[in-house]
Amino acid sequence: MVESLGDSLDRALEGAFTRRIPQSAQAQMKYLVKQLKGTKAAAQALGVSQRTVERYVAGKLKRPRRDLRTRLEREVKARWQPQVRAKARKKAASTDGLVVSTRARFGFTAAPGTTDDARIRDITQALPPAYADRLFTAREQGANEQQLQRIAAEGLAQMYFRANNTRADGLGVEFTDVEHIQIEL
Repeated sequence: MVESLGDSLDRALEGAFTRRIPQSAQAQMKYLVKQLKGTKAAAQALGVSQRTVERYVAGKLKRPRRDLRTRLEREVKARWQPQVRAKARKKAASTDGLVVSTRARFGFTAAPGTTDDARIRDITQALPPAYADRLFTAREQGANEQQLQRIAAEGLAQMYFRANNTRADGLGVEFTDVEHIQIEL
């Protein structure tokens, strides 16, 4: 399964963490209970009973099932070091931008008679801060994968294919069949 652009954005922000997330199920559960201000809210976030959460917090249960372990880790990572995550996002959105590495099908539409058939390309391209800001903002507002890909396609079209609008004016780029995508800050 191909990692989504949204997941890749989250993973890029996780790369800015200065400390590892809690490792044991008990420590992760305690952290989540503290962040969500109660075992009931933690249970709802994880899709388990309140009693199950209480057992993990007390240390009576130690090894969660794979699906619960995955959900628990995802919920902890989503709340881990919010200031560090915000600082990394702000830096990418204001000064640094981000780097997109992808293997996908790109096709072009341009002036009549100047079309190019779509083909698979491997592209690694730095995108300016404006596109980083748009991607992170869209992700926070709940944009779906197609909307995020559309923003990334606009950035790749401008920076890679149109060389920051110094050539191929009016070239439209289609970004489909994503085989791989990775974001780095």
